Amino acid sequence: MWIRISKIDVRQVDASHLENPKTAGDPMVLSLYQQESRMAFFVSTHKKVLAEYLQAPAGSRIPKRKWSAEMDEFAQSELAKTPPQKGSFRLTVVGWVFFLFAFGLLGYIVVDEIGAPARKEAYQQRMTEEAKVAVGDIYFGTYRAYKEKGNMLGSEGGFGWFKVVEIENDTYYISKSNEISKTAQPKEQMNSADFETETNAVKAKELEAYTKQFISEDGLLEFNLNEKK
Repeated sequence: MWIRISKIDVRQVDASHLENPKTAGDPMVLSLYQQESRMAFFVSTHKKVLAEYLQAPAGSRIPKRKWSAEMDEFAQSELAKTPPQKGSFRLTVVGWVFFLFAFGLLGYIVVDEIGAPARKEAYQQRMTEEAKVAVGDIYFGTYRAYKEKGNMLGSEGGFGWFKVVEIENDTYYISKSNEISKTAQPKEQMNSADFETETNAVKAKELEAYTKQFISEDGLLEFNLNEKK
């Protein structure tokens, strides 16, 4: 980021009565000035007044390391006579744009942080509601019937719609749709209105918002339900 330092003249004092340490015989001028710092975002004028000696009429600066004691004393005397100057600070157009953007971003962050607990609570409540299973609920998912618990060999299953017909304590009675596909099919194309009269008694193994798993007590029947109708 660039920065430019410039000088603002307060006043100039003739110093020809002092000996020029740089070029003997050439007159000097004591320049009293303020510094102005200019950046992309702001312009700042320092209220402190500084002093420097310039050769007349060329205006070249005499380094402070070459000042004599008389030069330093004269400069301090003139600085003491100089009325206090005002400093200033102002934003540039770019600075205002950046400031307004930063202020808006900070406001958004604060509002977002304030609202975060409420949103989190609302989300948790929604997930809790989504995790509940009630009589009459219909879900799309899969089932698997095993001949031997945990052994896929000889098992059968498929994709389709499943209905929760009854809930008794912690036992769920689920019936399969009349249409069950051995392969995955778009749920919209499958029958979600007609179900078998026979129900299957299972226990809930996992009840989450987007996945619900049920398994029979003997472990030979398993339902994995996902999307609610």
